[in-house]
Amino acid sequence: MGGMLLTGFAGFLGILKIVLMALAAFGLFDAAFRREDAFRAADKQTKVFWLVILGIALIVSYLFSILSFLPIIGVIASIVYIVDVRPAVKQVSGGGGGGGRSGSSSDGPYGPYNGGR
Repeated sequence: MGGMLLTGFAGFLGILKIVLMALAAFGLFDAAFRREDAFRAADKQTKVFWLVILGIALIVSYLFSILSFLPIIGVIASIVYIVDVRPAVKQVSGGGGGGGRSGSSSDGPYGPYNGGR
């Protein structure tokens, strides 16, 4: 009975470790594809800073047990990036997923294209 409980707990920790690694990886890849000037315009740390922090968080979450101290710090850094930095950088760079623009496919850069009429 006790062995089955330990096996279930180990399985849960394995799944949790994968989820936390995915969180750090998502933050790392998202930061990698954002513009450098957007980080400065949003008054956040630099892009290189976040790439290093999130890269270390990913490596630490892979190498160490989830119950140790370093992966917890990495999770906190990943959450701070995703909850605070990412929305600010996204807003500054104009990546709002459509940006509130609801035009048709015939719209040009200065408004609707009417075919020269």
